[in-house]
Amino acid sequence: MSVLVGSRHDEGVGRLVDSYRAIPAGERVRLAKRTSNLFRARDHSATPGLDTSGLTGVVAVDAGSRTADVQGMCTYEALVDATLPHGLTPLVVPQLRTITLGGAVTGLGIESASWRNGLPHESVLEMDVLTGSGEVVTTDPASRHPDLFRAFPNSYGTLGYATRLRIALEPVGRTVALRHVRFHDVGSLVEALRVTLADAGFDGEPVDYVDGVVFSASESYLVLGRRGDDPGATSDYTGTRIYYRSIQHDDRAPRRDLLTTHDYLWRWDTDWFWCSRAFGAQDPRVRRLWPRRWLRSSVYGRLVALDRRLGVADRLEALHGRPPRERVVQDVELPLATMAEFLRWFLREVPIEPVWLCPLRLRSDQPWTLYPLRPGETYVNVGFWSSVPSTPGAGDGATNRRIEREVAELGGHKSLYSESFYDRAEFDRLYAGTAYAALKERWDPAARLPTLYDKAVRGA
Repeated sequence: MSVLVGSRHDEGVGRLVDSYRAIPAGERVRLAKRTSNLFRARDHSATPGLDTSGLTGVVAVDAGSRTADVQGMCTYEALVDATLPHGLTPLVVPQLRTITLGGAVTGLGIESASWRNGLPHESVLEMDVLTGSGEVVTTDPASRHPDLFRAFPNSYGTLGYATRLRIALEPVGRTVALRHVRFHDVGSLVEALRVTLADAGFDGEPVDYVDGVVFSASESYLVLGRRGDDPGATSDYTGTRIYYRSIQHDDRAPRRDLLTTHDYLWRWDTDWFWCSRAFGAQDPRVRRLWPRRWLRSSVYGRLVALDRRLGVADRLEALHGRPPRERVVQDVELPLATMAEFLRWFLREVPIEPVWLCPLRLRSDQPWTLYPLRPGETYVNVGFWSSVPSTPGAGDGATNRRIEREVAELGGHKSLYSESFYDRAEFDRLYAGTAYAALKERWDPAARLPTLYDKAVRGA
Protein backbone atom coordinates (compact mmCIF):
# COMPACT_ATOMS: atom_id res chain seq x y z
CA MET A 1 0.00 0.00 0.00
CA SER A 2 1.23 3.48 -0.87
CA VAL A 3 0.35 5.92 1.94
CA LEU A 4 0.39 9.57 0.89
CA VAL A 5 -1.40 12.11 3.10
CA GLY A 6 -2.97 9.58 5.46
CA SER A 7 -1.29 10.94 8.58
CA ARG A 8 -2.65 14.43 7.92
CA HIS A 9 -6.16 13.48 6.87
CA ASP A 10 -7.70 13.74 10.34
CA GLU A 11 -6.20 17.22 10.74
CA GLY A 12 -7.84 18.32 7.50
CA VAL A 13 -11.22 16.97 8.60
CA GLY A 14 -10.81 18.72 11.93
CA ARG A 15 -10.22 22.08 10.24
CA LEU A 16 -13.26 21.53 8.05
CA VAL A 17 -15.51 20.76 11.05
CA ASP A 18 -14.11 23.71 13.02
CA SER A 19 -14.85 26.05 10.12
CA TYR A 20 -18.42 24.71 9.98
CA ARG A 21 -18.92 25.40 13.68
CA ALA A 22 -17.52 28.91 13.28
CA ILE A 23 -20.30 29.90 10.88
CA PRO A 24 -23.12 31.47 12.90
CA ALA A 25 -26.39 29.56 13.13
CA GLY A 26 -28.83 30.73 10.49
CA GLU A 27 -26.14 31.57 7.92
CA ARG A 28 -25.79 29.44 4.81
CA VAL A 29 -22.84 27.07 4.68
CA ARG A 30 -20.77 26.62 1.55
CA LEU A 31 -17.26 25.68 0.46
CA ALA A 32 -14.46 28.22 0.36
CA LYS A 33 -13.15 27.50 -3.15
CA ARG A 34 -11.11 29.67 -5.47
CA THR A 35 -11.89 27.58 -8.54
CA SER A 36 -14.91 25.68 -9.81
CA ASN A 37 -15.96 23.57 -12.78
CA LEU A 38 -19.56 24.75 -12.43
CA PHE A 39 -20.90 27.00 -15.17
CA ARG A 40 -23.79 28.80 -13.59
CA ALA A 41 -24.16 32.09 -11.76
CA ARG A 42 -23.61 31.72 -8.05
CA ASP A 43 -24.26 33.89 -5.01
CA HIS A 44 -20.92 34.54 -3.28
CA SER A 45 -22.34 36.74 -0.53
CA ALA A 46 -22.12 34.17 2.27
CA THR A 47 -18.78 34.33 4.10
CA PRO A 48 -16.71 32.71 5.33
CA GLY A 49 -16.81 29.32 3.63
CA LEU A 50 -15.74 25.89 4.82
CA ASP A 51 -12.00 25.31 5.08
CA THR A 52 -11.14 22.46 2.70
CA SER A 53 -7.44 23.27 2.47
CA GLY A 54 -6.46 20.04 4.24
CA LEU A 55 -8.59 17.78 2.02
CA THR A 56 -6.88 18.01 -1.36
CA GLY A 57 -4.80 14.84 -1.56
CA VAL A 58 -4.76 11.08 -1.91
CA VAL A 59 -4.79 9.32 1.48
CA ALA A 60 -3.55 5.92 0.25
CA VAL A 61 -3.40 3.66 -2.81
CA ASP A 62 -3.72 -0.10 -2.32
CA ALA A 63 -2.50 -1.69 -5.53
CA GLY A 64 -3.29 -5.19 -4.26
CA SER A 65 -6.99 -4.53 -3.72
CA ARG A 66 -7.12 -1.95 -6.55
CA THR A 67 -8.59 0.71 -4.32
CA ALA A 68 -7.68 4.22 -3.24
CA ASP A 69 -8.76 6.39 -0.32
CA VAL A 70 -9.04 9.94 -1.60
CA GLN A 71 -9.91 13.26 0.01
CA GLY A 72 -12.95 15.04 -1.32
CA MET A 73 -11.15 18.05 -2.78
CA CYS A 74 -8.44 16.02 -4.50
CA THR A 75 -8.28 16.77 -8.21
CA TYR A 76 -8.29 13.97 -10.74
CA GLU A 77 -4.92 15.24 -11.91
CA ALA A 78 -3.42 14.52 -8.48
CA LEU A 79 -5.33 11.25 -8.20
CA VAL A 80 -4.08 9.94 -11.57
CA ASP A 81 -0.53 10.99 -10.66
CA ALA A 82 -0.81 8.75 -7.58
CA THR A 83 -2.43 5.71 -9.24
CA LEU A 84 -0.82 5.57 -12.68
CA PRO A 85 2.64 4.52 -11.36
CA HIS A 86 0.86 1.38 -10.08
CA GLY A 87 -0.61 0.72 -13.54
CA LEU A 88 -4.06 1.75 -12.26
CA THR A 89 -6.58 4.51 -12.87
CA PRO A 90 -10.01 5.39 -11.49
CA LEU A 91 -12.77 3.55 -13.34
CA VAL A 92 -13.88 6.85 -14.89
CA VAL A 93 -11.59 9.87 -15.23
CA PRO A 94 -13.53 13.03 -16.17
CA GLN A 95 -11.99 15.12 -18.92
CA LEU A 96 -10.66 18.12 -17.01
CA ARG A 97 -7.66 17.96 -14.70
CA THR A 98 -9.07 20.17 -11.94
CA ILE A 99 -12.36 18.34 -11.45
CA THR A 100 -12.29 16.99 -7.91
CA LEU A 101 -13.32 13.50 -6.93
CA GLY A 102 -15.90 14.82 -4.46
CA GLY A 103 -17.23 17.18 -7.13
CA ALA A 104 -17.54 14.42 -9.73
CA VAL A 105 -19.43 12.21 -7.30
CA THR A 106 -21.84 14.80 -5.92
CA GLY A 107 -22.17 16.61 -9.26
CA LEU A 108 -21.77 13.67 -11.66
CA GLY A 109 -19.05 13.12 -14.22
CA ILE A 110 -18.59 11.09 -17.37
CA GLU A 111 -15.92 9.90 -19.80
CA SER A 112 -15.22 7.37 -22.51
CA ALA A 113 -15.12 4.42 -20.06
CA SER A 114 -18.68 5.17 -18.87
CA TRP A 115 -20.27 2.72 -21.32
CA ARG A 116 -18.72 -0.12 -19.25
CA ASN A 117 -17.94 1.54 -15.87
CA GLY A 118 -20.90 3.87 -15.38
CA LEU A 119 -20.40 7.22 -13.68
CA PRO A 120 -17.75 8.16 -11.07
CA HIS A 121 -20.05 7.64 -8.10
CA GLU A 122 -20.50 3.99 -9.10
CA SER A 123 -16.86 3.25 -8.28
CA VAL A 124 -17.29 4.53 -4.72
CA LEU A 125 -17.16 1.77 -2.08
CA GLU A 126 -17.67 4.00 0.95
CA MET A 127 -17.33 7.66 1.84
CA ASP A 128 -17.24 10.05 4.77
CA VAL A 129 -19.62 12.99 4.44
CA LEU A 130 -19.89 16.22 6.43
CA THR A 131 -23.67 16.56 6.46
CA GLY A 132 -25.71 19.71 6.73
CA SER A 133 -26.07 19.09 10.46
CA GLY A 134 -22.29 19.39 10.92
CA GLU A 135 -21.73 15.69 11.61
CA VAL A 136 -19.23 13.56 9.70
CA VAL A 137 -20.77 10.17 8.91
CA THR A 138 -19.47 7.14 7.01
CA THR A 139 -21.85 5.80 4.40
CA ASP A 140 -21.84 2.84 2.03
CA PRO A 141 -24.39 1.13 -0.24
CA ALA A 142 -25.34 -1.67 2.16
CA SER A 143 -25.42 -0.99 5.90
CA ARG A 144 -24.26 2.50 6.84
CA HIS A 145 -26.75 5.19 5.87
CA PRO A 146 -27.43 3.79 2.39
CA ASP A 147 -30.11 6.43 1.82
CA LEU A 148 -27.44 9.15 1.91
CA PHE A 149 -25.07 7.06 -0.21
CA ARG A 150 -27.59 6.61 -3.02
CA ALA A 151 -28.80 10.22 -2.88
CA PHE A 152 -25.39 11.88 -2.76
CA PRO A 153 -24.85 11.81 -6.57
CA ASN A 154 -26.45 14.86 -8.17
CA SER A 155 -27.02 16.53 -4.79
CA TYR A 156 -24.32 19.14 -5.54
CA GLY A 157 -23.36 19.66 -1.92
CA THR A 158 -26.92 20.30 -0.74
CA LEU A 159 -26.90 17.25 1.55
CA GLY A 160 -23.24 17.50 2.56
CA TYR A 161 -19.65 17.35 1.36
CA ALA A 162 -17.46 14.28 0.93
CA THR A 163 -14.29 14.36 3.03
CA ARG A 164 -12.97 10.89 2.07
CA LEU A 165 -13.98 8.43 -0.62
CA ARG A 166 -12.77 4.88 -1.10
CA ILE A 167 -12.95 4.04 -4.79
CA ALA A 168 -12.24 1.07 -7.01
CA LEU A 169 -9.42 1.26 -9.56
CA GLU A 170 -8.78 -0.66 -12.78
CA PRO A 171 -5.60 -1.78 -14.52
CA VAL A 172 -4.34 0.06 -17.60
CA GLY A 173 -1.37 -0.28 -19.93
CA ARG A 174 1.18 2.20 -21.16
CA THR A 175 -0.80 3.30 -24.18
CA VAL A 176 -4.25 3.77 -25.68
CA ALA A 177 -4.58 2.94 -29.38
CA LEU A 178 -7.25 5.00 -31.13
CA ARG A 179 -9.39 4.59 -34.21
CA HIS A 180 -11.29 7.60 -35.55
CA VAL A 181 -14.20 6.30 -37.64
CA ARG A 182 -16.01 8.80 -39.87
CA PHE A 183 -19.73 8.84 -40.69
CA HIS A 184 -21.59 10.98 -43.18
CA ASP A 185 -24.95 10.98 -41.42
CA VAL A 186 -26.12 10.80 -37.82
CA GLY A 187 -28.19 7.65 -38.31
CA SER A 188 -25.17 5.63 -39.45
CA LEU A 189 -23.14 6.80 -36.47
CA VAL A 190 -25.90 5.81 -34.03
CA GLU A 191 -26.23 2.35 -35.55
CA ALA A 192 -22.47 1.80 -35.45
CA LEU A 193 -22.42 2.95 -31.83
CA ARG A 194 -25.18 0.49 -30.93
CA VAL A 195 -23.27 -2.43 -32.49
CA THR A 196 -19.95 -1.35 -30.95
CA LEU A 197 -21.40 -1.22 -27.45
CA ALA A 198 -23.18 -4.56 -27.87
CA ASP A 199 -20.05 -6.30 -29.16
CA ALA A 200 -17.48 -4.40 -27.03
CA GLY A 201 -15.60 -4.14 -30.29
CA PHE A 202 -15.52 -2.73 -33.82
CA ASP A 203 -14.54 -4.65 -36.97
CA GLY A 204 -13.20 -7.50 -34.89
CA GLU A 205 -11.00 -5.37 -32.62
CA PRO A 206 -11.76 -4.92 -28.90
CA VAL A 207 -12.83 -1.53 -27.58
CA ASP A 208 -12.28 -0.14 -24.07
CA TYR A 209 -13.09 3.54 -24.56
CA VAL A 210 -15.80 5.14 -26.69
CA ASP A 211 -16.68 8.76 -27.37
CA GLY A 212 -17.40 10.81 -30.46
CA VAL A 213 -17.58 14.22 -32.08
CA VAL A 214 -20.23 15.67 -34.39
CA PHE A 215 -18.88 18.48 -36.56
CA SER A 216 -21.97 18.76 -38.77
CA ALA A 217 -24.90 16.71 -40.04
CA SER A 218 -22.60 15.21 -42.69
CA GLU A 219 -19.40 14.82 -40.66
CA SER A 220 -19.23 12.92 -37.40
CA TYR A 221 -16.83 10.44 -35.76
CA LEU A 222 -16.66 7.67 -33.22
CA VAL A 223 -13.36 7.57 -31.37
CA LEU A 224 -12.62 4.02 -30.23
CA GLY A 225 -9.80 3.34 -27.77
CA ARG A 226 -8.01 0.15 -26.73
CA ARG A 227 -5.84 -0.19 -23.64
CA GLY A 228 -2.47 -1.82 -24.16
CA ASP A 229 1.29 -1.57 -24.30
CA ASP A 230 1.69 -0.90 -27.98
CA PRO A 231 5.22 -0.12 -29.12
CA GLY A 232 6.14 2.88 -31.18
CA ALA A 233 5.99 6.65 -31.04
CA THR A 234 3.03 8.35 -29.40
CA SER A 235 1.33 11.56 -30.47
CA ASP A 236 1.62 14.75 -28.43
CA TYR A 237 -1.33 17.17 -28.32
CA THR A 238 -0.08 19.30 -25.43
CA GLY A 239 1.70 21.84 -27.63
CA THR A 240 1.08 23.12 -31.14
CA ARG A 241 -0.99 20.14 -32.32
CA ILE A 242 -4.71 20.19 -31.45
CA TYR A 243 -6.35 16.90 -30.53
CA TYR A 244 -9.89 17.37 -31.81
CA ARG A 245 -8.59 18.45 -35.22
CA SER A 246 -6.59 15.22 -35.42
CA ILE A 247 -9.85 13.26 -35.42
CA GLN A 248 -11.01 14.63 -38.76
CA HIS A 249 -10.15 12.88 -42.03
CA ASP A 250 -11.57 12.61 -45.52
CA ASP A 251 -12.47 8.96 -46.03
CA ARG A 252 -14.42 6.34 -44.08
CA ALA A 253 -11.44 4.11 -43.31
CA PRO A 254 -10.53 4.57 -39.64
CA ARG A 255 -7.64 6.90 -38.92
CA ARG A 256 -5.35 5.45 -36.24
CA ASP A 257 -3.41 7.16 -33.49
CA LEU A 258 -1.46 6.20 -30.38
CA LEU A 259 -1.30 8.13 -27.10
CA THR A 260 0.26 7.38 -23.75
CA THR A 261 -2.41 6.52 -21.21
CA HIS A 262 -1.59 9.72 -19.31
CA ASP A 263 -2.03 11.87 -22.41
CA TYR A 264 -5.19 10.03 -23.43
CA LEU A 265 -6.81 10.78 -20.08
CA TRP A 266 -6.07 14.51 -20.50
CA ARG A 267 -6.49 14.73 -24.29
CA TRP A 268 -9.46 17.08 -23.91
CA ASP A 269 -7.98 19.29 -21.19
CA THR A 270 -5.30 21.05 -23.27
CA ASP A 271 -7.87 22.87 -25.39
CA TRP A 272 -10.88 22.46 -23.08
CA PHE A 273 -12.25 20.19 -25.80
CA TRP A 274 -12.37 22.93 -28.50
CA CYS A 275 -13.34 25.93 -26.36
CA SER A 276 -9.81 27.38 -26.35
CA ARG A 277 -10.55 28.79 -29.80
CA ALA A 278 -12.67 31.49 -28.10
CA PHE A 279 -9.44 32.90 -26.64
CA GLY A 280 -7.45 32.68 -29.85
CA ALA A 281 -5.35 29.83 -28.48
CA GLN A 282 -5.82 27.74 -31.62
CA ASP A 283 -4.46 30.43 -33.93
CA PRO A 284 -0.97 29.16 -34.87
CA ARG A 285 0.52 32.62 -34.32
CA VAL A 286 -0.97 32.85 -30.82
CA ARG A 287 -0.24 29.21 -30.09
CA ARG A 288 3.49 29.68 -30.56
CA LEU A 289 3.52 32.48 -27.96
CA TRP A 290 1.05 30.93 -25.49
CA PRO A 291 3.04 29.26 -22.65
CA ARG A 292 2.51 25.51 -22.72
CA ARG A 293 1.71 25.47 -19.00
CA TRP A 294 -1.24 27.76 -19.76
CA LEU A 295 -2.73 25.37 -22.32
CA ARG A 296 -5.17 23.81 -19.88
CA SER A 297 -8.82 24.08 -18.93
CA SER A 298 -8.22 25.76 -15.58
CA VAL A 299 -6.63 28.77 -17.29
CA TYR A 300 -9.51 29.12 -19.76
CA GLY A 301 -11.96 28.77 -16.88
CA ARG A 302 -10.36 31.70 -15.11
CA LEU A 303 -10.61 33.74 -18.31
CA VAL A 304 -14.32 32.94 -18.55
CA ALA A 305 -14.84 33.96 -14.91
CA LEU A 306 -12.99 37.23 -15.56
CA ASP A 307 -15.16 37.93 -18.60
CA ARG A 308 -18.31 37.31 -16.57
CA ARG A 309 -17.18 39.75 -13.90
CA LEU A 310 -16.16 42.48 -16.36
CA GLY A 311 -18.72 41.83 -19.11
CA VAL A 312 -16.09 42.10 -21.85
CA ALA A 313 -17.90 39.93 -24.41
CA ASP A 314 -21.21 41.74 -23.90
CA ARG A 315 -19.48 45.10 -24.31
CA LEU A 316 -17.91 43.98 -27.57
CA GLU A 317 -21.31 42.85 -28.83
CA ALA A 318 -22.78 46.23 -27.87
CA LEU A 319 -20.02 48.05 -29.77
CA HIS A 320 -21.21 46.24 -32.88
CA GLY A 321 -24.85 47.07 -32.18
CA ARG A 322 -25.76 43.55 -31.15
CA PRO A 323 -27.52 42.32 -28.00
CA PRO A 324 -25.65 40.15 -25.48
CA ARG A 325 -25.22 36.54 -26.54
CA GLU A 326 -26.93 33.72 -24.67
CA ARG A 327 -24.53 31.23 -23.15
CA VAL A 328 -25.47 27.62 -23.95
CA VAL A 329 -23.22 25.35 -21.89
CA GLN A 330 -24.94 22.01 -21.31
CA ASP A 331 -24.53 18.26 -21.07
CA VAL A 332 -27.67 16.22 -21.61
CA GLU A 333 -28.31 12.48 -21.55
CA LEU A 334 -30.57 10.93 -24.18
CA PRO A 335 -31.56 7.29 -24.52
CA LEU A 336 -29.67 5.78 -27.45
CA ALA A 337 -33.04 5.19 -29.13
CA THR A 338 -33.80 8.94 -29.32
CA MET A 339 -30.29 10.36 -29.66
CA ALA A 340 -30.38 10.63 -33.46
CA GLU A 341 -33.66 12.55 -33.33
CA PHE A 342 -32.21 14.97 -30.80
CA LEU A 343 -29.01 15.49 -32.79
CA ARG A 344 -30.93 16.21 -35.99
CA TRP A 345 -33.08 18.75 -34.11
CA PHE A 346 -30.07 20.33 -32.43
CA LEU A 347 -28.02 20.65 -35.62
CA ARG A 348 -31.01 22.22 -37.35
CA GLU A 349 -32.06 24.60 -34.55
CA VAL A 350 -28.96 25.55 -32.52
CA PRO A 351 -25.91 27.14 -34.21
CA ILE A 352 -23.24 25.38 -32.14
CA GLU A 353 -20.54 23.01 -33.34
CA PRO A 354 -18.77 20.70 -32.65
CA VAL A 355 -20.82 18.53 -30.27
CA TRP A 356 -19.34 15.85 -28.01
CA LEU A 357 -20.88 12.37 -27.62
CA CYS A 358 -20.22 9.91 -24.78
CA PRO A 359 -22.22 6.71 -24.20
CA LEU A 360 -22.97 5.47 -20.68
CA ARG A 361 -24.68 2.67 -18.83
CA LEU A 362 -25.17 2.27 -15.11
CA ARG A 363 -23.00 -0.42 -13.53
CA SER A 364 -25.49 -0.79 -10.71
CA ASP A 365 -28.78 -2.64 -11.05
CA GLN A 366 -30.40 -0.06 -8.76
CA PRO A 367 -31.28 3.52 -9.70
CA TRP A 368 -29.66 6.49 -7.98
CA THR A 369 -32.18 8.62 -6.13
CA LEU A 370 -31.64 12.09 -7.61
CA TYR A 371 -30.62 11.28 -11.18
CA PRO A 372 -33.16 9.06 -12.91
CA LEU A 373 -31.05 6.90 -15.23
CA ARG A 374 -32.67 3.51 -15.74
CA PRO A 375 -30.55 0.41 -15.07
CA GLY A 376 -29.99 -1.58 -18.26
CA GLU A 377 -30.66 1.42 -20.54
CA THR A 378 -27.96 2.80 -22.82
CA TYR A 379 -27.71 6.59 -22.85
CA VAL A 380 -25.56 9.03 -24.76
CA ASN A 381 -24.28 12.23 -23.22
CA VAL A 382 -24.40 15.12 -25.67
CA GLY A 383 -22.20 18.04 -24.69
CA PHE A 384 -22.26 21.52 -26.24
CA TRP A 385 -20.52 24.55 -24.85
CA SER A 386 -20.76 27.90 -26.59
CA SER A 387 -23.12 30.84 -27.03
CA VAL A 388 -25.81 31.81 -29.51
CA PRO A 389 -27.34 35.12 -30.59
CA SER A 390 -30.06 36.26 -28.21
CA THR A 391 -33.58 36.42 -29.60
CA PRO A 392 -35.10 39.86 -28.93
CA GLY A 393 -38.23 39.58 -26.80
CA ALA A 394 -37.80 35.84 -26.22
CA GLY A 395 -36.90 36.18 -22.55
CA ASP A 396 -33.98 34.98 -20.49
CA GLY A 397 -32.41 31.70 -21.60
CA ALA A 398 -34.70 31.17 -24.60
CA THR A 399 -32.47 28.65 -26.38
CA ASN A 400 -31.65 26.82 -23.15
CA ARG A 401 -35.36 26.50 -22.39
CA ARG A 402 -36.04 25.07 -25.84
CA ILE A 403 -33.28 22.52 -25.32
CA GLU A 404 -34.67 21.55 -21.91
CA ARG A 405 -38.10 20.95 -23.45
CA GLU A 406 -36.74 18.90 -26.33
CA VAL A 407 -34.61 16.75 -24.01
CA ALA A 408 -37.57 16.06 -21.73
CA GLU A 409 -39.84 15.15 -24.66
CA LEU A 410 -37.27 12.62 -25.86
CA GLY A 411 -36.96 10.91 -22.48
CA GLY A 412 -33.67 12.51 -21.47
CA HIS A 413 -32.41 14.78 -18.71
CA LYS A 414 -29.61 17.25 -18.20
CA SER A 415 -26.73 17.73 -15.82
CA LEU A 416 -27.08 20.58 -13.35
CA TYR A 417 -23.55 22.03 -13.44
CA SER A 418 -24.69 24.89 -15.68
CA GLU A 419 -27.73 27.18 -15.93
CA SER A 420 -31.14 25.58 -15.60
CA PHE A 421 -34.47 27.28 -16.26
CA TYR A 422 -37.08 24.83 -14.95
CA ASP A 423 -39.97 25.97 -12.82
CA ARG A 424 -40.16 24.34 -9.40
CA ALA A 425 -42.83 21.77 -10.26
CA GLU A 426 -40.98 20.53 -13.36
CA PHE A 427 -37.67 20.44 -11.51
CA ASP A 428 -39.16 18.35 -8.69
CA ARG A 429 -40.70 15.97 -11.21
CA LEU A 430 -37.41 15.46 -13.02
CA TYR A 431 -35.14 15.24 -9.99
CA ALA A 432 -37.10 13.28 -7.38
CA GLY A 433 -38.35 16.29 -5.44
CA THR A 434 -40.45 14.34 -2.92
CA ALA A 435 -37.65 11.94 -2.04
CA TYR A 436 -35.19 14.82 -1.91
CA ALA A 437 -37.33 16.75 0.57
CA ALA A 438 -37.30 13.81 2.98
CA LEU A 439 -33.52 13.42 2.63
CA LYS A 440 -33.03 17.13 3.17
CA GLU A 441 -35.05 17.00 6.38
CA ARG A 442 -32.96 14.13 7.69
CA TRP A 443 -29.46 15.26 6.72
CA ASP A 444 -29.83 19.04 6.82
CA PRO A 445 -32.68 19.66 9.29
CA ALA A 446 -31.72 23.28 9.98
CA ALA A 447 -31.42 24.10 6.26
CA ARG A 448 -27.80 25.20 6.58
CA LEU A 449 -27.13 24.21 2.97
CA PRO A 450 -29.02 25.52 -0.09
CA THR A 451 -31.64 23.29 -1.65
CA LEU A 452 -30.89 21.64 -4.97
CA TYR A 453 -33.43 23.86 -6.76
CA ASP A 454 -32.00 27.01 -5.18
CA LYS A 455 -28.49 26.01 -6.19
CA ALA A 456 -29.18 24.70 -9.71
CA VAL A 457 -31.80 27.21 -10.87
CA ARG A 458 -31.58 30.23 -8.59
CA GLY A 459 -27.79 30.35 -8.28
CA ALA A 460 -27.72 30.15 -4.47
